[in-house]
Amino acid sequence: MSLAHDARVTVRPGTMAQRPARTWPEVNNPAAWIVAVILLIMPLIANGFFLIEIFATTLILGTVALSLMFLAGYGGMVSLMQLTIAGFSAYMVAVFGVSANANISLGWPWWLAVPMALTLATAFGTLGGALAVRTEGIYTIMITLAIGAAFYYFTNQNWAIFNGHTGINTVATPHFWGVNWRADIPFYYVVLAVAALCYFAVEYLSRAPFGLALQGVRDNPRRMAALGFNVNAHRVAAYAFASFVAALAGVLQVWNYRQISPGSVSVGACIDILIIAVVGGITRPIGPFIGALIFVLLRTFALDFLVRLGLDGNRFRLLIGLGFLAIVFWSSDGVIGLWQRWRQRQGFNAPSSSGGRRHG
Repeated sequence: MSLAHDARVTVRPGTMAQRPARTWPEVNNPAAWIVAVILLIMPLIANGFFLIEIFATTLILGTVALSLMFLAGYGGMVSLMQLTIAGFSAYMVAVFGVSANANISLGWPWWLAVPMALTLATAFGTLGGALAVRTEGIYTIMITLAIGAAFYYFTNQNWAIFNGHTGINTVATPHFWGVNWRADIPFYYVVLAVAALCYFAVEYLSRAPFGLALQGVRDNPRRMAALGFNVNAHRVAAYAFASFVAALAGVLQVWNYRQISPGSVSVGACIDILIIAVVGGITRPIGPFIGALIFVLLRTFALDFLVRLGLDGNRFRLLIGLGFLAIVFWSSDGVIGLWQRWRQRQGFNAPSSSGGRRHG
C-alpha cells in the first residue's frame, strides 16, 4: 500500500472544497516577498554586529528550532535533544577538522570533515529517535532531555576527544575560490542559504506523501497502522530528517563562534530551543525563526535594559520567561497565533495551517 494512495484515502472531498487553494511556495504572499528582499539586502543596511550577532545567529537558532518544530508540529513528538544533535555535529567538525587543539583535531579539510560530521550527527539523532519513539508524551520529552543531559556531562568530563570543559577552540573555517567564507557578508549568505533550504524542505515535506502520513500518525496512529503504515518507521524517519537539519545548524554554529564547548550543549540551552519554537509558533515553519529573533533580541539587549532600570542585568532570562508565559497564556500557537487572531479581528482571511495542529 503506497504512501500516496493512503494519503489520498484520508482526505475528505468536502474538507478540500472548504479550504482556499494554496500553492507551494506561496508566491502570492506580499509579506513573504518583502521579508525575502530585506534578508537579501541586509548586508547593505546592517553593520557587522547586527549582521552576525543578530540575524545570522537568529537564522542558526531558528534552523535548530525548525527541526524541533517539524517533529512536534507534524509528528507530535517534542524532542529536547535537537540542540544536542547540533552540538554533536559542531564537535565532530572540530574533531575531524582543523583547530588550535592539534592533539585532538585530525586535520581533515572542511569538505571531508563536514560530511562526516553531518553523517555521524544524523546517525546519532536517528538512534536517539529510535529510542524515543518507543515512548509517548511526557516520556518522550524526558528521554530526549536525558540524552541531552548525558551528552553535556560527557563532553564536560571527557578530555581525550572533547577536551573537557575547555572545549575545542580556533576551529578553522572554509577558504576557497579566493573567499574567506567566515567573513561577515559571505558567512551571512551561507547561513541564509542553509536556513532557506531547510525551511523550504520542511514546507515541501509537509505537503508530500511522507509529511501527510506523518501528520496522520500524529493524529491517529492506530488508524494509520490499520491502513498499513509502519508508524514507528515514519517517526524514526522524521527524527532522521530533523537530525540532519539540526546537524546543518551545528556546522554553522561552530563556524560562527570558531569554537565549541559543553556550555553550548547545556540542558538550559536545549530548553531554550523549545522556548524559541513555542514562542514563535510550533505549527508553521516560519514560527521558529520568529521565536529565534525575539529570543536573540532579548538575550542581546535585555541586559542593558535592566541595568538602565537599576536592576541586575544578569536577570535578563526573567524577561524571556515572562514573555514566554505571556505568549503561551494568550496564544497556544505563539506569535503566529496572536497574529492570526489580530487579522481575524480586522476582518482578514488568515490562511490555514500547512499541516500543524490547529489550536483554539
